[in-house]
Amino acid sequence: MNLDTNTLLIVLAVVAVLIVAFLIMRPGRKPKRIERPSEPYIASQERPYMKARAEDGPQGNSLADEIATATTDVAGDVLNTRAREELPGALAHPDDLTQLKGVGQKFASRLNELGICRYEQLAGFSENELNALDEKLGPFRGRLSRDRVSEQAHYLARGDIDGFEERFGKLAS
Repeated sequence: MNLDTNTLLIVLAVVAVLIVAFLIMRPGRKPKRIERPSEPYIASQERPYMKARAEDGPQGNSLADEIATATTDVAGDVLNTRAREELPGALAHPDDLTQLKGVGQKFASRLNELGICRYEQLAGFSENELNALDEKLGPFRGRLSRDRVSEQAHYLARGDIDGFEERFGKLAS
């Protein structure tokens, strides 16, 4: 079989593109991120995963989630509008977060500083969002998962007091 020069160049270009694509998309590669100064989370501005540190890994659960998030952010900037929905319950009357087992006054105050004031907000976070929020809790880091705060919030957000008390014990008065 006789290959002309153009065919050989096309084959080499395809191989080069495949190698570069593999190197860029290979598993375990951590994305480089620009370090930003730490500032409090404000529910009306952004979601917690948007300020994740570089060692936290990708923003969403998959490459498709990352692309969707980036596209939404860019569309909002280009159109000069809020492209993303507000966090559920962010503007409503705050709940008493101390009703959650393991959440005292100081922990609830820290959650409020970060813009979390409703059970619906905690119940609506994905696992990645909870992990990003957990990173910002300072001395309360690890408590969201250890005390199953999101699971408790699911019960209280939908008003299932009996289910909450059956699973986590009596609510404080």
